[in-house]
Amino acid sequence: MADSGRSRPADPDAVDGRTSSPLTGKKRAQQSPGLRTKYQSSASDHYFRKVTLTKPTFCHSCSDFIWGLVGFLCEVCNFMCHEKCLKTLRSVCSCVTPTLIRVSYASLMCVCVCVFSVCELHVHADCAVFSCADCRSCHLDGTTEQDTFHHHWREGNLASAARCEVCRRSCGSSDVLSGMRCEWCGITSHAACYLSMPPECTMGRLRGMMLHPFCVRLDSRNFSKMHCYRIAENYNSDEVDPSALGGKDGPTAAAESGKQYLKVFDGDDAVKRGLFRPVSILRATKNEEVVEAALRAFYLPDNPQDYELHEIGGQQRLHSDDILNRNGGPDNRGSLKEGGDSWMLRSKPQDTEVIKVYVGLKGHTHWWTYHYVFSQMSLRQMNQTRLFVVENRNRAAQVSLLIGGLPPLLTKEEYVTMIQEHLKIKSECVTSVSLHIYTSQGAVSLQISCFSEAERLYMLAKDTAVNNKTLTSLVIPDIMHGILGDMCPLLVFVNPKSGGMKGRELLYGFRKLLNPHQVFDISNGGPLAGLHTFREVPRFRVLVCGGDGTVGWVLGVLEAVRHKLVCREPPIGIVPLGTGNDLARILRWGPGYSGEDPHHILVCVDEAEEVLMDRWTILLDAQDISEDGKDNGFLEPPKIVQMNNYFGLGIDAELSLDFHLAREDEPDKFTSRFHNKGVYVKVGLQKISYTRSLHKELQLQVDSQNIQLPNIEGLIFLNIPSWGSGADLWGSEVDARYRKPSIDDGLLEVVGVTGVVHMGQVQSGLRSGIRIAQGNYIRLTVSKPIPVQVDGEPWIQPPGHIIISAAGPKVRMLRKSKQKQKKAAAAAKDGRSESPSSREGGH
Repeated sequence: MADSGRSRPADPDAVDGRTSSPLTGKKRAQQSPGLRTKYQSSASDHYFRKVTLTKPTFCHSCSDFIWGLVGFLCEVCNFMCHEKCLKTLRSVCSCVTPTLIRVSYASLMCVCVCVFSVCELHVHADCAVFSCADCRSCHLDGTTEQDTFHHHWREGNLASAARCEVCRRSCGSSDVLSGMRCEWCGITSHAACYLSMPPECTMGRLRGMMLHPFCVRLDSRNFSKMHCYRIAENYNSDEVDPSALGGKDGPTAAAESGKQYLKVFDGDDAVKRGLFRPVSILRATKNEEVVEAALRAFYLPDNPQDYELHEIGGQQRLHSDDILNRNGGPDNRGSLKEGGDSWMLRSKPQDTEVIKVYVGLKGHTHWWTYHYVFSQMSLRQMNQTRLFVVENRNRAAQVSLLIGGLPPLLTKEEYVTMIQEHLKIKSECVTSVSLHIYTSQGAVSLQISCFSEAERLYMLAKDTAVNNKTLTSLVIPDIMHGILGDMCPLLVFVNPKSGGMKGRELLYGFRKLLNPHQVFDISNGGPLAGLHTFREVPRFRVLVCGGDGTVGWVLGVLEAVRHKLVCREPPIGIVPLGTGNDLARILRWGPGYSGEDPHHILVCVDEAEEVLMDRWTILLDAQDISEDGKDNGFLEPPKIVQMNNYFGLGIDAELSLDFHLAREDEPDKFTSRFHNKGVYVKVGLQKISYTRSLHKELQLQVDSQNIQLPNIEGLIFLNIPSWGSGADLWGSEVDARYRKPSIDDGLLEVVGVTGVVHMGQVQSGLRSGIRIAQGNYIRLTVSKPIPVQVDGEPWIQPPGHIIISAAGPKVRMLRKSKQKQKKAAAAAKDGRSESPSSREGGH
């Protein structure tokens, strides 16, 4: 099925060459179709009329200025062009667009922009029900085979500087909707030139990191695109405001202009939903003209003589010789009654029906019944429906679901029993329950061989809670790793809650530039969904968009499931969206995301260099420590955490804890980096008179040597040379007792601070911290409860022992190349963007 075109009725009286909402009945009325001559063009089904231009106007075909006072305007889709362009016009009218879309997957509705953010489709909110289902196909469905990957062309919304790939002339315009652009490779062309280009798409500059659609298979028959792309937003594309469709001030405006206003419904379904299209006509108009105007309102390109209007709530029918006239008189046979302005558009019974059946896709058997039912429900849906015939093959379905939210650290048998108990799975339809069980994450992968069973389990899991925790359910595609070749796809994790709304903007941007199956919303299922999807990919990279906490989350899950991955050490890049972003700073990704072009970010990731970084394991063993240092028993079970950046005790951790509590109380206020830093300053000023003799509460051992602590208020262990939003706590002074710090030297730097004033001086670059020691094995004995923080995550730690040691192999990180950093700075200074596909020039 496909949806109809996106356009609006024309306004020959006030032509300005721009596109606006199709439902502006309060401002204009449809002209009678028989008033002017129709001009023919080489494109399909345009209703061109010669109009007089009253303001500067541009041609929608060639994007050049229309000199003179004469232009040619399509009354259905408002397409404006020169007289010379009528002969070479390629763009079809929106009324026949649905007949050119032949897709076998579920239709895609778009409101304002593509709901699923995988394409560049922009429509008005009240045009949503007429948008075409031509969204990018990002995977092969089941056993479908294709030999050539074609361009996916989208019309309009090009940058002003865009140039045609064929004739090298400018094809972008900020004044009109013109030009074509491939959604995959980004090349641009004129509407008259793009058909002469080779049909095969090369995927463009990002092909090395793109997950090719031919490499992704997904049996998605029972799942919408929202399910397939793991979209968490709750959106129903069918819910359209009836008042928006009808126009609130339509009748008043029509009365003031001396014209009648009709509410036209296209079927029983539209009446139930209250969805109508407004038709404004002259007071004396023939019924044929009213029917043609109603067909244009629904963008139906059929013959008006095959349709008729029925009054809703009565038996009145308009015949072909009727003339609508509210004033009464001899010509008011069958005229509209007072208040009878709601009419139903019906197709006339025909002796024979013509049904087009396409070859190669899903078909239907009861064609005649199907046609009749749809004509009664909705003429628009009937016009959009496609019938396909395929070979009847009973192939086995394979749908993969990832069920999360289960209790962690159980046995495989316990997970299988729990799944069977809560989800009531059918053993004959579900296979390989115990093949992929992630005990550390509390997740199970199910392979299901029945579409209806897969849909049932998917919906049931979302409504099931285990230990008062709701389960998560995600549809996982199958990556055909055997045909990836030398490609190194990029796995993208985005935290939409980081950086205010910038995380969500990046999520949408990366979905449009890459395959949506390789871009994951980390708030929906966590990092495990992406790592499980890429588990058999021999070589890939990871890009994490978030703060230091998000990066630590991904690194922690990667460490836990590393043994199940073919590529056990993928290099990781960062887009900084947090407050401190210390790890991103030392890897040259900058102090924070400031609206860079997503295409430029991906190019930088592609050219980044790999470096190694140490990771550390912290064992927190809470025990009752007496004054003489002896253990008197356990206070709570030991726990292990991973450290990437730094570990702090004392005043530094207490400030982080106060900030964390303030953010938990009012999370909506902590949406900007500037506000977050302001809160840090506020809590710091409140602690300026804080005193705590930390050296009396701690005993420190570094590499089995006891270290005498000076009089300090905070103790910090550094793995990277950046702390507290970029401050150099260790300092740059050369000291023969210590080695120069590095992220891969296998050593931790131990530094002390004397209070809030000292921390402020470090932040200002006036001082550095107090150097205490360097080593690779740290042992701390804590005699009293103390605030601690690991990579910005604070809590109160009971007394006991704390041991810090190296955590297995070093992790591979991506560091932005210096050359690319200089180019980016120069481009920003000159106001240029390196992206060939900038989105800022469109409508």
